[in-house]
Amino acid sequence: MQITVSKNELYSMIKKAIKDVIHEERIDLILKNIPEVSDEEMRDIEKCYGKPGKRKAVRRKILDI
Repeated sequence: MQITVSKNELYSMIKKAIKDVIHEERIDLILKNIPEVSDEEMRDIEKCYGKPGKRKAVRRKILDI
């Protein structure tokens, strides 16, 4: 079985794949660089803004591979 793909289609697929990987890596880097919060800081935050609600936010993303 042989699949034929034009040069432009291949370029577009590779470009999209690279963009996706760079996006994922940027998000990962941002999350890793968020500093930890000490217990004292957490108490101050809760004092100013109240305790977080019981509902948890959930975000899902489906990736086509």
